[in-house]
Amino acid sequence: MDGKEKPEPLEPIDEAWERGLAVVAHPDDLEFGAAAAIARWTGQGKHIVYAMVTSGEAGIDAIEPERCKELREAEEVESARIVGVETVEFLGFRDGVVEYGVPLRAAIAEAVRRHRPDIVITGNFHESWGGAGRNQADHIAVGRAVLDAVRDAANRWIFPEQLTDGLEPWGGVKRVLAAGSPLSKHAVDITDSFQAGVASLAAHKAYIDGLGWENFDPEEFLEGFSRQVGTRLGVPMATAFEVFSMGWGD
Repeated sequence: MDGKEKPEPLEPIDEAWERGLAVVAHPDDLEFGAAAAIARWTGQGKHIVYAMVTSGEAGIDAIEPERCKELREAEEVESARIVGVETVEFLGFRDGVVEYGVPLRAAIAEAVRRHRPDIVITGNFHESWGGAGRNQADHIAVGRAVLDAVRDAANRWIFPEQLTDGLEPWGGVKRVLAAGSPLSKHAVDITDSFQAGVASLAAHKAYIDGLGWENFDPEEFLEGFSRQVGTRLGVPMATAFEVFSMGWGD
């Protein structure tokens, strides 16, 4: 024995659901981890919608925000198409300065009420990535707001001004899945959908080029994480999620 502890095994995610809503801060957030899982789920016939809180307009230093917004929105729409997602919404918050609060909760709750998902997907919103650097402020604000907005959406007396033209409260979200969380205890097998995830990330060419990552290889980047997670799930490749049950008292 070399004295090293084996990584804790991961449990398979319950896939007994039909409709999902993915809410993240920026275009590319899903592609850097969750897109291959989404490709698996759309391949099963599940319906998933994307909601980007911002348009990522502050993400490329050499391109002014209005032009950057156009580029990044277009790349996200194409990335979504690659993994079987037809609807991508942009909620219009300013990139880089997203704050947790009532306006953010309201916007996410309204999306939940419109799309009536069984599960909501978001990204890691802990302070760090588990010893691999501090998380970004927008990610933290959005993930926290997602958990609260899911409950807000179920309560008729929170944001009641939204309940017009047939829009109703929605309390049908069973779970929130946070991709890439350092506290993940569940995962999904992406062996067969991995290449779709790679293509989805590669579609963010303007953003990747704007970061100056000349030798960045989307497949190599994603494969490293996916194989590590896959080992813990007992499959070649997997994506990890922290699962939050949204039942009463949870």
